Amino acid sequence: MIPKEKKVVSIIGGGAAALVCAYFLDPAKYDVTIYEKNKALARKFLVAGKGGFNLTHSEPIAELIERYTPSGFLREALLGFDNTAVRNWLSDLGIPTYIGSSKRVYPEKEIKPIEVFNSIIAKLNERGVQLRYEHTWTGWNDVGNLKFNSDTAIQSDYTIFALGGASWKITGSDGNWTNYFKNHSVITLPFQASNCAYQVDWSKEFLSKFEGVPLKNIAIDCNGSYQKGEVVITQFGLEGNAIYALSPQVRAELSSNSTATIHLDLKPNQDEEQLLQKLENSPAKNTADKLRTALKLSTVQVGLIKEIVSKEAYLDPKQLVQFIKRLPLDVLSSAPLDEAISTVGGIALTEVDANFELSKLKHHYCIGEMLDWDAPTGGYLLQACFSMGHHVAQHLNK
Repeated sequence: MIPKEKKVVSIIGGGAAALVCAYFLDPAKYDVTIYEKNKALARKFLVAGKGGFNLTHSEPIAELIERYTPSGFLREALLGFDNTAVRNWLSDLGIPTYIGSSKRVYPEKEIKPIEVFNSIIAKLNERGVQLRYEHTWTGWNDVGNLKFNSDTAIQSDYTIFALGGASWKITGSDGNWTNYFKNHSVITLPFQASNCAYQVDWSKEFLSKFEGVPLKNIAIDCNGSYQKGEVVITQFGLEGNAIYALSPQVRAELSSNSTATIHLDLKPNQDEEQLLQKLENSPAKNTADKLRTALKLSTVQVGLIKEIVSKEAYLDPKQLVQFIKRLPLDVLSSAPLDEAISTVGGIALTEVDANFELSKLKHHYCIGEMLDWDAPTGGYLLQACFSMGHHVAQHLNK
């Protein structure tokens, strides 16, 4: 029997979603090539790993799915390759993982991001995946073949785009590819910053004392969404996991109004009645000492209260505990796009089906951050990219 000729799959982009997709495509059915515009693959993957390499998050899958915006869009992909499956896959690659105190999943200590990357690349080589560097995709030619570097044409049976978003341009993730899709009537949305710093107009006096100081064990509310964690006071405003996770809500407020109002809960594990009782029973003479000794507020928390609250409210225990539980802050803007950890925007989700195939361009798929979805930091971004890559591979393998 004459063996069937393999189909050609071109994966454009060399980030996490692309690598996983290439890994799981059946080498008996497909000749797979990854086309990367840089001189090396996975630059954002490697750079992100330097700040704490969260490979996924260990929470139950039902809760994990709800961390995404919109949550239903990634449901099937996440169920098909969940956080347990990711850990098992990494283990098969020789990368053992562990769950940290924050429930985030990391490679075992002493294993660096480059070692994780090299393990994946070694397996891709074993599976016959071809890697082509310095190949910048520049659209399609007149007969529908992929163009690279303006003059190289590649014929492909299936094309999988994993072009990334528009943050960290130094890694090659610049979002300049959108016009090629617009020319084929594919709807794209402007990129917006997510998981980024947010601007707050601090006083000079407050900044001189507290710039760079963390606010720990707090919670933030924005338009009914509540997130525990911590943030850091910066010259620009606030950054940290507690506000990163509220990026969709803050963006929505900023787009509707000139500012977004958030509320800080400085004692999320105690209610107003408990706080008021402790405050009124404190033997300390001045309010600042009562806050520090009776309520165990940190110096920066006390300073923040003084920054926001009027003198009258500060000296009234009932009003004061209300502010401790719901301290308002006006957010003026998000950080510049290129300074964001991730972005939203890109290909509208209405343009792809349940298998991430473009409805207007058959046999063309989009995965990863180039699609308009959002997730907080802590392993969720990588998990989604892993799951999407796996999902498309399994779909094509059928």
